[in-house]
Amino acid sequence: MESNVMIPRPEYPRPQWVRDRWLNLNGAWQFEIDHGKSGKERGYHRPEHALKGTITVPFCPESKLSGVEYKDFMAAVWYKREFTLPKDWMTGRILLHFGAVDYETEVWVNGTSVGTHRGGYSSFSFDITPHVKEGANIVTVCAEDDVRSGRQPRGKQSGSFHSQGCDYTRTTGIWQTVWLEQVPEAYLSDMKAVADPANACVHLEVKVSGSASGAQLKASAFFDGKAVGKAAAVVQGPCVKLTLPLSEVHLWEAGNGRLYDLKLTLGREGLTVDAVDSYFGLRTVRLDGMAFRINEKSVFQRLVLDQGFYPDGVYTAPTDEDLRKDIEISMGLGFNGARLHEKMFEPRFLYWADRLGYLVWGEHANWGLDITTTASLSRFLPEWMEGVERDFNHPAIIGWCPFNETWDRDGAKQDDEVLRIVYETTKRLDPTRPVIDTSGNFHVVTDIFDLHDYDQNPETFRARYEPMKTGGEVYNTFPNRQTYGGQPYFISEYGGIWWNPDQKDDKAWGYGDRPTSIDAFLKRYEGLTSALLDHPMMFGFCYTQLYDVEQEVNGLYTYDRRQKFDPEVIRRINSRKAAIED
Repeated sequence: MESNVMIPRPEYPRPQWVRDRWLNLNGAWQFEIDHGKSGKERGYHRPEHALKGTITVPFCPESKLSGVEYKDFMAAVWYKREFTLPKDWMTGRILLHFGAVDYETEVWVNGTSVGTHRGGYSSFSFDITPHVKEGANIVTVCAEDDVRSGRQPRGKQSGSFHSQGCDYTRTTGIWQTVWLEQVPEAYLSDMKAVADPANACVHLEVKVSGSASGAQLKASAFFDGKAVGKAAAVVQGPCVKLTLPLSEVHLWEAGNGRLYDLKLTLGREGLTVDAVDSYFGLRTVRLDGMAFRINEKSVFQRLVLDQGFYPDGVYTAPTDEDLRKDIEISMGLGFNGARLHEKMFEPRFLYWADRLGYLVWGEHANWGLDITTTASLSRFLPEWMEGVERDFNHPAIIGWCPFNETWDRDGAKQDDEVLRIVYETTKRLDPTRPVIDTSGNFHVVTDIFDLHDYDQNPETFRARYEPMKTGGEVYNTFPNRQTYGGQPYFISEYGGIWWNPDQKDDKAWGYGDRPTSIDAFLKRYEGLTSALLDHPMMFGFCYTQLYDVEQEVNGLYTYDRRQKFDPEVIRRINSRKAAIED
């Protein structure tokens, strides 16, 4: 591995699947905006063509950290840089990885197209072995983006020139780490790990690329450096299944991210062909009546909405430490998790959630996509499947929520079959976690019935849920569009209390009326939160939101992560035992 100290975001980008031989391609790239999407006709992909500007990858061109800071719409953007391959990399395969590129991407190596990808949030890679040589090589990337088309998920990226309301600065092009990896001709390509603490084991399904028939796959588990399990199986095809027994059971739980280290090796005739370092957590999740059980214990989910935006990096955290800091800020306020909102978060964030014992819901960035016909499935489902498969092994993810607030569009209603198909597909990809079809509205088929309620009056807020306690009417925000079917109940957005006494921007936005003092804010916050903690049929809440984002000023911290309130006061309110907890 080469030294990555002097480049931005130098850390290994895929912490659940680690190899030694890799090269980080972040840093300075040539860059050019292509408003007419004519760059291919003009030969931008050719190695000898120089682009006019420069950019710092992995930061999007809209961001300050990119060095470009261009905020208008960009139909297409081009990137180009040289990389050098050492002689000892020329055996085996060379893989080119992209953490995320928004939105439709084509990649050339030394002038030859090596592949395309559609989707602004999922990771992808290309085997570029036939197209590289020892020494200098050129990689060129083109990304096309149109958040106003209705044909792509944009999340919280603004569809207007200006940021407004709860939509913020856009992200175009590369926004996660780009990197190279050298692997053998036959190599371990992927893994699915299913924890089974009741039987003191973990079940592994490992994929192998290349010709490896007759080779042996070995798996070894460690806890705090101590060997606690091993297993082996003979490779007879592209997928190997084995069960790894564990001599010690240490449960992963909220606030205690107890992780096992995992070593996988592929060997033949006593020689190691490939080796990968990974990890896993032992935990189970299941719904039980109105309770959400983690390791068979009813755990009230004290969640906060996290938008995943940064003042200088937009979608991209300036440093790995910033990812960890957001989780620590949240936990310091008494939250035990988050809805990762309208965005697939990068694997490094999920790594820190795993390490710190932080509960998260995996979501997609569905806003902007027209789902009034099933044609939208071709634009949504492949990328969502890539995300679920990529993030399956993170113990921190305790549920999936592909859609959020699926409003009607231009008078046309959502196509319920879109939600149904995505829900069913998600359940087949991952039967171990609950799935919410669409957070808030309009539910079609869902394991959990969740609502968004921004009532700012604690008394009326509490009163609407009181009848449920005695078998009375269950509150439903849209009874003409969705039907409650006895599922566990969850207020997955509430609060959003507007507080910005130091912000002079007349674009400032929040929910409801603004409190007149910090004491008034805290009284409202406690009243709303206590109504949910006290309710025996609520398994959790999600407060809007952790920090301000641009003009949206209902965060508990400012956009640059400064305290607005005494964290201990918020922590005291959030941490009280809930009625539904064991």
